[in-house]
Formats: sequence, C-alpha cells, structure tokens
Amino acid sequence: MDRNIALDLIRVTEDAAIATSYWVGKGNKNSADEAAVKMMRARFNSVNVDGTVVIGEGERDEAPMLYIGEKLGAGGIKVDIAVDPLECTNSVAYGRMNAMTVLSAAPRGTMLHAPDTYMDKIAVSKDAKNKVSLDADVEYNLTNLAHALGKKVKDLTVVVLERERHKKLIEDIRKCDARIMLISDGDIAGAIAPSIPGSGIDILMGIGAAPEGVLAASALLCLGGYMETRFAFRNDEERKRAKKMGVKKIDSVMKIKDLVDTDNAIFAATGVTDGPFLRGVRFTKESIITHSIVTRSKSKTFRFIEGYHVHDEVKK
Repeated sequence: MDRNIALDLIRVTEDAAIATSYWVGKGNKNSADEAAVKMMRARFNSVNVDGTVVIGEGERDEAPMLYIGEKLGAGGIKVDIAVDPLECTNSVAYGRMNAMTVLSAAPRGTMLHAPDTYMDKIAVSKDAKNKVSLDADVEYNLTNLAHALGKKVKDLTVVVLERERHKKLIEDIRKCDARIMLISDGDIAGAIAPSIPGSGIDILMGIGAAPEGVLAASALLCLGGYMETRFAFRNDEERKRAKKMGVKKIDSVMKIKDLVDTDNAIFAATGVTDGPFLRGVRFTKESIITHSIVTRSKSKTFRFIEGYHVHDEVKK
C-alpha cells in the first residue's frame, strides 16, 4: 500500500472526527458513534481499495457499526480493514479525554479476526522489547522496564483502564511506587503512547477489548513498540466463537505479528477530544482544526498531521 492510500485514510478519520465532535458533552453516545460511522462509510467511497472489515465496531453495546464482512472502498488493492469509528464513545458523550476516530488497513488475510471479547495486554516501547511479559508479576515487569528505560520505578507512569477487574493490578503497581494514569476508556491510545516520544506514558497494563488490540498492533508495527496479549474469555461461548473465526492461539500469548502478520500495514487516527498524543477537534472563526497520526510500517515512518478545514468546505 502506497503513501497516497495513507493520506486517503487520514481524510477518512479527519472527517469522522469532525462529524462526531459536534456531539461532545451532549450526553448521547449513540448519536456520536452514528455520526462517525456514517461519515467513515461515506468517505471510504473515494479510497482506492477493495476493503473488507475484519475488525468491526458496535456489537458490544448495540451501537451503530461498520460490521464485520462489510465492503468498503472504491476498488483496488484487496485489504483487511480494522476500524473503530469512535474510540471512547462515553468520552465524547460526557466531554472527557482520549476519544479518537481510528482505522487500519493491511493486505487481505493478514489481520487476526478477533472476536468481540477481552484481552490481557502489556505494551511498551522498543527500548523495553522482550523485557516485560504477561507471565511475569508486576514488580518484575516494572523493575525490568525501569532498567531498560534508564529510570527509577517511581518515575514510571503506568496507564490502566479504570475498572473493578483491575483492583489488584492497581494495588500491585502502587506497592512498587510507580505512578498510575487511570483512564475511563481508550486503551488503543494507551498501548501506542509508550512508543510516542514525549507522551509521558511508559507502559500499558491490564485487560481491554480484543479488537482494539489488533488496531494498536497495526500502529506498533511501524513504531517498533512491543506488545503481548492473551485472550481473557468471559465464557465458553466466546471461546467457541474465537475458534470458529479461525483463532489459533486460544490460550497462548500473542505478540504483534500474531495480530497483524505483515510489514505493510497503515494505521490512522484523529483526535476528537484531547489524549496523550493527539489533540481534539478545535474550532476557530474560519477553520476546524484536526490533529492526526498516520503510520506506515513499510517505510517505518509515522507522521503527525494538523489539518485546517475551512468551514464552508466541511460537510456536517
């Protein structure tokens, strides 16, 4: 996939971010999600790919969605598409941090078809590759991470989803005297942030959604980050569904290439509200300003793009 497709995908996430930004703080997460979904679907009509959605959005809470198996694009190279039209719907609805529009694309057949269940995840930068493990305890991981980064454990910042299931994890991190950033939603950004210089985040730990793990992996392919995941099924039905979808490593640790098996993936995201490395949509008298990231693993480049959209040219 060439750089022109990468720019086309950024246009998709930009317009989706603008569309949903009008719902910030209005208490209606489904309308916010629907705005992003409709805009993404429409904008994909101008992208020269023959895309099939393999990671879709919406099933978990019956929200509007780009569904698994849906065809997107104007025709061209055959690609798998992973999409979260609005990561952190609640953050938009209630005016909180960390919402963004997200998608990735990779050659057909290279993305894991992850069921809508949970994954245990740990993600760090390339400097700590192979220094942390899902099979190790918190103290071991934070001690090794600190050594790899040339820091003291007390100087580390760990990002964790604020959930009841993470009560013990949070207690263990505090016992190590590391700093914690609790987030209400959005572990895609949490997994990517340790690999973004200046993000202020050193590691993601905890259980989050499996589809978001695949999206994060597509970005980390370019950024050189390191991530381990393992399914955390809630019941036998989810386990059976994973097997039916072709998942091979049902109970084993999976690394980035187990999730996205290619060196030619593109990841694009645009901030809706401010996050650890993306600013949210901003409005001026003449322009709507967006802040995006695009990564392209083939060229090992990532770019931040600030877009200025003249009001009259923005389709709401």
